[in-house]
Amino acid sequence: MSSHPVAETVAALMPRAKAELAELVAFKSVADFAQFPKSESEQAARWVADALTAEGFTDVALLDTPDGTQSVYGYLPGPEGAKTVLLYAHYDVQPPLDEAGWATPPFELSERDGRWYGRGTADCKGGVIMHLLALRALKANGGIPVHIKVIAEGSEEQGTGGLERYAEQHPELLRADSIVIGDAGNFRVGLPTVTTTLRGMILLRVQVDTLAGNLHSGQFGGAAPDALAALIRVLDSLRAEDGSTTVDGLAGDAVWEGLEYEEEQFRKDAKVLDGVELIGSGTVADRIWARPAVTVLGIDCPPVVGATPSVQASARALINLRVPPGVDTVEATKLLQAHVEAHTPWGARVALEQVGQGQAFRADTAGPAYRAMADAMAVAYPGQEMSHAGQGGSIPLCNTLAALYPQAEILLIGLSEPEAQIHAVNESVSPEELERLSVAEALFLRNYAAG
Repeated sequence: MSSHPVAETVAALMPRAKAELAELVAFKSVADFAQFPKSESEQAARWVADALTAEGFTDVALLDTPDGTQSVYGYLPGPEGAKTVLLYAHYDVQPPLDEAGWATPPFELSERDGRWYGRGTADCKGGVIMHLLALRALKANGGIPVHIKVIAEGSEEQGTGGLERYAEQHPELLRADSIVIGDAGNFRVGLPTVTTTLRGMILLRVQVDTLAGNLHSGQFGGAAPDALAALIRVLDSLRAEDGSTTVDGLAGDAVWEGLEYEEEQFRKDAKVLDGVELIGSGTVADRIWARPAVTVLGIDCPPVVGATPSVQASARALINLRVPPGVDTVEATKLLQAHVEAHTPWGARVALEQVGQGQAFRADTAGPAYRAMADAMAVAYPGQEMSHAGQGGSIPLCNTLAALYPQAEILLIGLSEPEAQIHAVNESVSPEELERLSVAEALFLRNYAAG
């Protein structure tokens, strides 16, 4: 780490940052209120609001967004005539999945092997702490040279679009000259990275019905149409023999131009089991950043334990489709729906429900904000130049902000490097990355103000 005064301040603040992250991780702020109490999310939102108030933010507000969740907003005025920078993170998290798979409880911060573990440590409660660290470091070293807006979203992981709709209804609220989205990550630990593309996202619920009710598999099996078997046929139709995504009419041959992802490194990052092949064709970067990818997120059908010898009358699945920049998710949704209907066998009844959608994103990297960030990262990561990478994930808000504020530069940084295992069990954050990226963000704000 650099001996820069800002870096020294951030280093001194790290024990406080760990304690605060522990407090924030303790809230079970999953924005699916069928699974977790809404009060957990509301308490997390209040924690963020109180933290902003304590830092001198004015106009701190809990925004009730159209999807039934709250986003936290605050404004910190800078010098007269200064530029305005919007800092984004989200405090909602993914469910912990199989809690038995966690080495330590998912909603308790724990430390081992030099990393901090807990749901949301990297994605994206750590992003909230990163913003606070950067601002505190600047306050201790001459003051904050720009106007700051902070927005902490409450439902990013659900893809329900509450903050996007709220921003569209209140277009002046988040207006800024540049926007730092603290919800991405370095290509690997120690390699400073700005994410310049995001894939779009579609969530489609599929229900297949074939019978008025379940039937005895001995008495009726072989002639009675099985809804679960029909659903399996539909889901299998979404992949080619090599595992490539195949949605009728959706192109899947784009090529990524930029930072490459070595296959062996990807296998290690993804923890692919020995002997198991990667799926798809082209380079790894092509597959995860430039091409569509389908994933079956869940299937409703009888569990193995307690299953009876029955032909199933109904089955349901949730399909996730990621689409690259240049593909309109509205059009891709129509193609996916048409594909599912066309590939449903035996005249089975199929019902489709779109439950989430977000457009892909491509950043303009030629402006002063990118130069300011590159200079800042060179100090925070001595000897390293800032890289540009894609990300297979989706942050729908990026496109909303790009549409509302076409002149604003949008930069994506964050703590979700491969070792973080976001969305999986044993999510963790590297405290060194939190420290260095907080330094980078602070110096970016200073550089940007002077540019």
